[in-house]
Amino acid sequence: MLSVVSCGSRNSSSNSSGYVITTVSYYANKFNGKKTASGETYKHSKMTGAHKSLSFGTRVEIVNVDNDKSVIIVVNDRGPLRSSREFDLSQGAFKKIADLNDGIVKIKYKILK
Repeated sequence: MLSVVSCGSRNSSSNSSGYVITTVSYYANKFNGKKTASGETYKHSKMTGAHKSLSFGTRVEIVNVDNDKSVIIVVNDRGPLRSSREFDLSQGAFKKIADLNDGIVKIKYKILK
């Protein structure tokens, strides 16, 4: 399992637009090149993420609530390790919505059909 940090499910809430509000972070450097639970090789540059139960291949829109930057990720791993979180993002996906130095950011997300 490749997860490091992620989005909070216990600390999340829904709004009328169908988005769930929570926080997100990203995989540590040590996971680059390792196998994900789906069998894919994790690459920082891919727009991917980990979730505990969503099917591999599920697309999820992630939006930073502070700057409205968004990214669409594909679930290809299981995690995160922390029970209070829901997703881990690749560094590439995280960089689309925030600076890596931010570490953890508040986001809203929804599953795409």
